[in-house]
Amino acid sequence: MSNMLNVALPKGRLGEKVYSLFEQAGFPCPSIKENNRKLIFENPEAGVRYFWVKPSDVAIYVERGAADIGVAGKDILLEYRPQVYELLDLKLGKCRMAVAAPKDFRDDPARTLRVATKFSRIASDYYAALGRDIDIIHLNGSIEIAPILGLSDVIVDIVETGTTLKENNLDVRETIVPISARLIANHAAFKFKNESIEKILQQMAALTE
Repeated sequence: MSNMLNVALPKGRLGEKVYSLFEQAGFPCPSIKENNRKLIFENPEAGVRYFWVKPSDVAIYVERGAADIGVAGKDILLEYRPQVYELLDLKLGKCRMAVAAPKDFRDDPARTLRVATKFSRIASDYYAALGRDIDIIHLNGSIEIAPILGLSDVIVDIVETGTTLKENNLDVRETIVPISARLIANHAAFKFKNESIEKILQQMAALTE
């Protein structure tokens, strides 16, 4: 059992695409496609055990060693900086971290910029590099309404299509960084289960070229 590779998959549509990649790479687990509420699936023949976790928790499972490898968004890696190895850009779940503001907003550099975001560290790092004085307002949901209600001047958030922004009369002002799903590994597992991890890595690299 201990020789099995423990893989943390993000729940949801992205996770299904990610699992499909693992399957194509030669690490299938048919029971994962059954209609049930199980969270852990294993295939001893392929030497893998998969489990579904909340996307933002994948990096924690990998960092702490409950998972040997997993798939996490670049946004999570930048925001929480988990102690993991980032092995490969899977080129799935593509979007971007961006600054958005109401269409009529004009920035006045003489005053502190109020920034609403779930991604406080990314926003802080971005504005620190610009030398801009900001006030971070950390929110957990519906970031778009913050500037509408006067809570913030701008927002820093993930933008996929931009539809939600347009519907709330907001424009993207700057792209901070492109985001996509990354294959990550636990430090110790990368050393002790290197052969299995390298095999997956090589197969997935070939599939994502």
